Amino acid sequence: MHDEPATPAGADPDPTLGEDNSTAAPGRADNDTAAPRRADNNTAASDDSEIAATRRAVDAEKSRRARSRKRHRRERTAGIVFASVLGAILILGVAGAAWIGVRGALAYGHVADAQRAAASLGDSLTDPAAAAEIVPALTADTSAARSLTSDPVWGAAEHLPWIGPQLAATATVIASVDDVATTAVEPLAQAASSFSLDTLRPAGGAFDVAAIASLSDVATTATDSLRQASASVNAIDTTELLAPLAAPVTEVRNLLTSGLTAADALRRTSQLLPLALGAEGPRNYLVMFQNNAEWRSLGGIVGAMAMIHTDGGRMDLTGQGSSSDFTRYADPVLPLSDEILGIFVDKPGVYIQNVTQIPDYTIDGPLAREMWLRETGVAVDGVFALDPVTLSYLLEATGPITLPTGEQLTSENAVPLLLNEVYQRYPDPRDQDAFFAATAAVVFETIADGAAEPAGLIQALARAGSERRLFMWSADPAEQAILDGATIQGGLPVTDDTRTQFGVYLNDGTGSKMDYYTEATASVGWCAASTAFTQNLRPGEYLRENPLATVSVTLHSTAPADAATSLPEYITGGGNFGVPAGITRTIAYLYLPTGSEVISSVAGDEGAATVFGTGTHDGRDVLIWETNLNPGEAATATIQVRTPPTPTLEALMTPTIGGTGLVAAGACPLTGSTDEG
Repeated sequence: MHDEPATPAGADPDPTLGEDNSTAAPGRADNDTAAPRRADNNTAASDDSEIAATRRAVDAEKSRRARSRKRHRRERTAGIVFASVLGAILILGVAGAAWIGVRGALAYGHVADAQRAAASLGDSLTDPAAAAEIVPALTADTSAARSLTSDPVWGAAEHLPWIGPQLAATATVIASVDDVATTAVEPLAQAASSFSLDTLRPAGGAFDVAAIASLSDVATTATDSLRQASASVNAIDTTELLAPLAAPVTEVRNLLTSGLTAADALRRTSQLLPLALGAEGPRNYLVMFQNNAEWRSLGGIVGAMAMIHTDGGRMDLTGQGSSSDFTRYADPVLPLSDEILGIFVDKPGVYIQNVTQIPDYTIDGPLAREMWLRETGVAVDGVFALDPVTLSYLLEATGPITLPTGEQLTSENAVPLLLNEVYQRYPDPRDQDAFFAATAAVVFETIADGAAEPAGLIQALARAGSERRLFMWSADPAEQAILDGATIQGGLPVTDDTRTQFGVYLNDGTGSKMDYYTEATASVGWCAASTAFTQNLRPGEYLRENPLATVSVTLHSTAPADAATSLPEYITGGGNFGVPAGITRTIAYLYLPTGSEVISSVAGDEGAATVFGTGTHDGRDVLIWETNLNPGEAATATIQVRTPPTPTLEALMTPTIGGTGLVAAGACPLTGSTDEG
């Protein structure tokens, strides 16, 4: 549609409107012609109005089209800009992914190299010089891996959904390992390169206490580094990780925990051992030997004991004793709380044999010290406790030892000889005591003379400590504080934000050595609430309940069927304490996690009580379970409690001949159940 041409200015659009009006007739005739003329004027006005409207419509259309063209131009421009930005983002995303992928692959290569170096380092621990040579390559690889996983692109990608947690976990683990390599492993290796394990052999009858103390600073630094790294890795939520990544994170978490335990043990040892060896003056220590054939909560009845005198790195055996040397005290030698008396009555405070019945060595040590003081007049500076299983570990480091009887004591025969055969060989308790005293003396002399291989000696003591077979208490509060939290301190089970612990403490009730023939096993795990044998859960409640912490304990008598007649009376007890010969009575104290609520408690099978006694000890509920087993019989108790889930679930347990004092969580222990937390 084309625009109409404009009318020239001054032109009359209608030519007839310009004619001369004088031709009109005068008078009526003029009037007659007036009407038609008015009609012509109305027609002209109407034509003008239509023309104006048309022009306005034309102008409006032109304006609309102009605006449309501008809008289209803006939209095309915006589309081009959006497409360009989107393309740039996609290109950056692809580039970022490629960047992260390449750097991740390079980091993996360095981590793999570091892992191989760490394995070589572990194999070289007995050769400090060789270990020190491996460390530079290890730290170079961990540093390179950290650099590759800590740049801005990697950091930005850590905030993305799904992939972000994977990248963040990877960076955290690598950074933690690098920190440990540079601030813990490297300093320790440097210190080890100038420290010979032969330092742990006495020279001229004395240990080099100064050399041992020199490790304290570096061990403290390493412990702090490992504790911080362990906390960082423990904070990773593995539920957000893919299985191929979650498994290595868990492995690193466990390795850091093990490393922290080892470094902390070195820290404590380097601080305490020089003092215990008399670096700052003479010391006296009581060493108690627990007998696993007659259970007590922390191991066994205290039978034999010895006093060790130290001064300037020298050790001397200055006294020995037997439980038969101690009388029964009329009252506990030290005050016992009402809670302890309610569970154990006064026996731990009046009999030396029962001091470790209380599963807290910070109480047992002072009780033993006071009893030794009353019998000998010597106030010792500390009290150690160990068992024949620990002795068998030490014999792996010393090699066979010839006893005064002419026979050899070895790592293989120590346990059966000291816990069973001696009672069949020597019916008279006085002869038994003499044999134990002679054995203790020759073992001590062998170690004090430096016959034990140092690395093997360290491994033996570390193994005994980790299995809760070795305990120490110091009369010096400052030195005792160094032990705080250590396994060797022998504390009660602990439940906090990171761990949940049961306590399974077994005690002989027969007055015999029948526990040599008793197997004790325990298992712990998280079980779905639907597995609970109880009506305490309302219908459907298990669907929303957190898993239940569950512990199951089984006792099994392996005594010969004719134990009542075939075994010596000293082993069976001979019915002297109200238990017929051949039957094994056990009193188990089951400590529940602090703050937990019992959901179900089930016990039964042959010879087992189905009702639990109860007590409370330092904020922990205690269930008391008694069994009386004939040869071949077994009994099981299972306890389920409601308590907040934690990363670690375990049970502290009486260390028996064939079992350790620490039970880690596994699958739900209920028979036939596959439910786990």
